Amino acid sequence: MLNIVRRAVTHEISAALRAAGVQPLLARLYAARGVRTSAEVAYPLSALLPLARLKNAEAAAVLLADAIERRKKLVIVADYDADGATACAIGLRGLRALGAEVDYLVPNRFEFGYGLTPEIVRLAARTRSPQLIITVDNGIASMDGVAEAARLGIEVLVTDHHLPAAQLPSARCIVNPNQPGCDFPSKHLAGVGVMFYVLAALRAELRRRGAFATNAEPKLAGLLDLVALGTVADVVALDTNNRILVHQGLQRIRQGRGCAGIRALYRVAGRDCSRACAYDLGFLLGPRLNAAGRLTDMSLGIECLATDDEARAAAIARQLDQLNRERRDIESEMHASALDALAVAEVGSHFSLCLYRDDWHQGVVGILASRLKERFHRPAIAFARGQDGMLKGSGRSIAGLHLRDALDLVAKRSPDLIVRFGGHAAAAGLTIDAADFARFATAFETVCRELLSPDDLAAAIQTDGALAAEELALDSALAVQQEVWGQGFAPPLFDGEFRLREQRVVAEKHSRLVLDCDGRPIEAVLFGHAEPLPARLRAIYRLGLDDYGGARRLQLTIERWESAP
Repeated sequence: MLNIVRRAVTHEISAALRAAGVQPLLARLYAARGVRTSAEVAYPLSALLPLARLKNAEAAAVLLADAIERRKKLVIVADYDADGATACAIGLRGLRALGAEVDYLVPNRFEFGYGLTPEIVRLAARTRSPQLIITVDNGIASMDGVAEAARLGIEVLVTDHHLPAAQLPSARCIVNPNQPGCDFPSKHLAGVGVMFYVLAALRAELRRRGAFATNAEPKLAGLLDLVALGTVADVVALDTNNRILVHQGLQRIRQGRGCAGIRALYRVAGRDCSRACAYDLGFLLGPRLNAAGRLTDMSLGIECLATDDEARAAAIARQLDQLNRERRDIESEMHASALDALAVAEVGSHFSLCLYRDDWHQGVVGILASRLKERFHRPAIAFARGQDGMLKGSGRSIAGLHLRDALDLVAKRSPDLIVRFGGHAAAAGLTIDAADFARFATAFETVCRELLSPDDLAAAIQTDGALAAEELALDSALAVQQEVWGQGFAPPLFDGEFRLREQRVVAEKHSRLVLDCDGRPIEAVLFGHAEPLPARLRAIYRLGLDDYGGARRLQLTIERWESAP
């Protein structure tokens, strides 16, 4: 039976939002997500948090401005996910527009692993000859890498957003909203967002130095399409500041002003840029970009986003699309084998899931962990064997368990167990010795039992309640689609009872439906289900749009369902 919990709505706030001109359905949805004033959903760039509040952003700007004046060689070292790729791309675009000589290097996850390692520093020194290394979306845990850079006479500017350990690297400058002493209110800024703020601070510093007295000042707003993509794809919480960044980026994409790479990715995904929404960034573009880092080398993704050559962007986007197809096939096989393994386990008696198979793909274990977490509503970590023989794990967590803190507790109790780890509340990565898998699984299960209650493991589906017949309309779907939904600002999900008028199976595995709502037909789609449905059903659904044939129509997407009396 569906365990539905409806979000509470403060009706006074909803009424105040409507009085301020907010569309009634949106006012209700906003109030249920903690929005109190219409200013929180207006999203002008002028409402962004001031860069002066981001610790060391201005110091980083001075460091970079000095480097530009002295014509120092800069090298960006990026992470190999979509956040790192977009942060690298805006770093290349922005720094070059501001007069810097800059190149980049992104570690191959299978050869070098994550972050600014000593090996990556030595590779950069040998192949790029940097005088200053700038990390994007990594570096906060790179004590050894920063030390190796210092030994080689290379300065390091760390820009990151991951949670720091007790010790910070001895970098020349660190910009991270989560570092001690930073009072920047948006702790959820993605790595690409941090780099955007650093570029804004650099432009302000160069302006102060008179760099634009004769030359036009670069417009950094042109980078917001990439900021939006990286922010959504990294699944950071969409607080007000992040929603401003994403909204502004989506506006540029809808107006056809996205970069060549984003436009090319939209084309291979079969989507129209003019109708861009946050869903596209997280579920269509992000996976295609991430496929490069998961299966081969994220340099391919960075090149797609950094080039202005339309033909080159299109060619790379096609390669990324093919890699994503391969990734889906690999993921499907891994998922099936994981479910086979769990079929003989008493999952209900466990507070966590730890799985490993020697033939699993290191680049896809994070997606597998996410799928298992969603299916079983437990923290899940999936491991694969790396090229060095160590086990590389990627984990995803449920509400109630801060995954990085849980791993930190395991590491404190058994200092020899985890070689390295890092991450966020909801996602983290780690490395262990292959011989220690069983011991780690036991230790992690123990910590999860201490930090979680049985109620935390009971999956409940949060919805925004039922929609009135007049709200089941195209205007409602259009209004919902224009908003920035995502992590921490959940996409609207509704529940209701319907009578089934018609069911038609398409592609042998999906169902197109016509539902009855107070005598009016409503089109709906149910993916992955071809069996006959009951005459009446209780459905959990999203408001969507069907553009087939050029005419836009309301279409519900059924997420879950059960028979109704």
